Amino acid sequence: MSRIVVAMSGGVDSSVAASLLIEAGHECVGVFMRHGQPALPSTGTLPIVEPAASRAGHQGCCSVSDALDARRVADRLNIPLYPLDLTSDFEQIIDAFAADYGAGRTPNPCVRCNQWIKFGRLFDYADAVGATHVATGHYAQLLAAKGEAADQTPELHRGHDAGRDQSYVLFGIGPERLRRMLLPVGGLAKAEVRQRAEALGLVTATKPDSQEICFVPPGEHPRLVAHRLGGSRAGEIVDQSGHVLGQHSGIEQFTIGQRQGLGIAVGTPLYVLRIEADRCRVVVGPKTALPLHELTAREASWITAVPDEPFECLVQCRAQRPAARAVVRRHGPDCFTARFLDPTIDAPGPITPGQPAVCYAGSQLLGGGWIDSPTVERG
Repeated sequence: MSRIVVAMSGGVDSSVAASLLIEAGHECVGVFMRHGQPALPSTGTLPIVEPAASRAGHQGCCSVSDALDARRVADRLNIPLYPLDLTSDFEQIIDAFAADYGAGRTPNPCVRCNQWIKFGRLFDYADAVGATHVATGHYAQLLAAKGEAADQTPELHRGHDAGRDQSYVLFGIGPERLRRMLLPVGGLAKAEVRQRAEALGLVTATKPDSQEICFVPPGEHPRLVAHRLGGSRAGEIVDQSGHVLGQHSGIEQFTIGQRQGLGIAVGTPLYVLRIEADRCRVVVGPKTALPLHELTAREASWITAVPDEPFECLVQCRAQRPAARAVVRRHGPDCFTARFLDPTIDAPGPITPGQPAVCYAGSQLLGGGWIDSPTVERG
């Protein structure tokens, strides 16, 4: 029997993950991550954080209602639950989030959270309480590497439920962390998870999935970014020739491939092609001019060995888009380019700086990096 730290978000997936580990005979220590409020003095092994007012209609994680649900689940499962004050850690994520938008990129803070907190700082807490592993409710699978010794790094694969797969957001976790990770629900379908929760009488059985960024209410990110950067990055909306078509109140409101909400009408559909952060300009144009063909990614992280020479694999560029065939070429340890073989607006979709580009061999995640720039070509 092992002692395992379980990241409990107050959702159904992490609730069932904890129950499965208990059924397997492990000792579980639940933790709930809080941020953004002054910490109270520690009253136990781990610090406690003061609750904040919940946000009505919010479907992220880490709210007061989520904390209460995590507490109810922990009580039902008869395991301890420690709220953790990770305010300073979340400050780094929020700063990076604002900086990305200010630089014309579209950030993915959930991936950063997995890198820095869920599979970063939580290991510090695991060590503090003598836990061997950290577990979450992500829909991804850790499978033993074929032909390898038992102590080798496991392979990270897509979740069994293809519609719920979350392996994409785990690409930045290093091999040393994989050896101490557990993903108990990765081999289940979402329907099975809810059935198990209902059978156990867990309050999270019918709870909706979290869908929003946890540290800002839906639709409020431009205000947050403007506050962090000292004002909105307002400027012009221009066509590919530089002709001014309109004005905008901040580049943080736009992402590559966006069609709706441009506030201009020229008789034909226009899409955001690129964001020129230095001049606060949003460049728009037709669908045929969208960047689909090639990308450069930096801060690369490889979970398994990949060739030094160019190799073909599947590359996924957004969490909600399918992967597409590409030829990947490494440029040193932390940079690679990917050229797509059959690019479409659906797969890989518009290439968006600030988003992860994640490489797969079938269902196995090889690694990935952060998109730095696309190459614009005519299709």
